[in-house]
Amino acid sequence: MSELLSEARRLVENGARFAALSPAGGRIVSDSAGIAFLTGIAGAPGALGGYAVADRIVGRAAAYLMLRADVKELYAFVLSEGGREVLKSGGVCFSYGTLTEKIINRAGTDICPMEKAVSGVPLVGTEEAYRILSEKISR
Repeated sequence: MSELLSEARRLVENGARFAALSPAGGRIVSDSAGIAFLTGIAGAPGALGGYAVADRIVGRAAAYLMLRADVKELYAFVLSEGGREVLKSGGVCFSYGTLTEKIINRAGTDICPMEKAVSGVPLVGTEEAYRILSEKISR
């Protein structure tokens, strides 16, 4: 784990939900829940090129957005199996604390709606996933 990734991880351990740090000194930190924040960043393909990112929860939906944003390395405190597949297919260097079968909604009653939205997207479908997620968030 790089120094940048270790620092991003510490920021999340200390209360942030998302932290991205670049070798050039770029720093993006958020305490927003859900993937709307990350969808906004991924609106500019390659926006996180070279960044080390730590995130509390990364499922398949967030993993597609990480690929679109060109994340260099990632630490996920919780990673879904679907998210792991997407990250592997995209060649992202990643590690995680807990691997779970799927991400559950905030009420704990079903699969996360964002995960459901991209469940049928192929591993190489980063742009399709981004389109689906952007539309779902804008509703």
